[in-house]
Amino acid sequence: MDVIARLDAVVDDFARRCRFFNTPTTLERAQMFVRQHRLNTRQRNSVHKLAVATNCPHWEIRMRIIGASAQELIADNEFGAGKAHWEIIEDLGVALGMDRDEIRAATPLPSTQLCWLAWETLTKNRHWLEGLMANTCAERVNVPGYGNGRQREVGWSGGQRDEWRKLFDLNDAQLAFWSVHSEADIDHSNLGWQTVATYAEELNMVDAIVEACRINLIVWENYFNGIHDAAEALAAKKTFATV
Repeated sequence: MDVIARLDAVVDDFARRCRFFNTPTTLERAQMFVRQHRLNTRQRNSVHKLAVATNCPHWEIRMRIIGASAQELIADNEFGAGKAHWEIIEDLGVALGMDRDEIRAATPLPSTQLCWLAWETLTKNRHWLEGLMANTCAERVNVPGYGNGRQREVGWSGGQRDEWRKLFDLNDAQLAFWSVHSEADIDHSNLGWQTVATYAEELNMVDAIVEACRINLIVWENYFNGIHDAAEALAAKKTFATV
């Protein structure tokens, strides 16, 4: 199989099996996502993705990695109206009724911390092309064509935008995070996919790149399912307290 076709198959399997992607959203899960994903966006883009840029010997690719990280960390003038993506996540939480200070005071779940440790190895101590796969493979689920149902039609972010609009009665401005990631993640993940297509065969790394994708998506699955499980525990605790 062509390397891109093999990678697409791995991403599709991830999208179909990940519990977080295939379970209806609840308020507790939405709020837990905001708390953890704000932290994760800052961590991955200030530490892990930049490690890949450091290892990359190709100046243009290195600058594109840094540019994508800058959109997430500093300001996204192309897709995010000048806001960093972690700030847009904060705004999403406020739209859900969360306090901004409470969002900023959140700490990483144990599952999130374990994923950070895994990504540290998978980005710093790997060939730059494997590290680039670590940067981009999960963003690929925001491209249509993977997973089940609505996600397959519009990508995961597009499906979440529809679901959150109906569930929480949010408008387009309040749902900006999901719109930004529908657009920006296509651009960011295309960097990884196109670069892999160019270099994997040339460097005799096709099998290594497919395996890097598989392993990184296992880490992402644990990250997302950790959020799901923490939210379920919180919901159960609230229910118990009202009994």
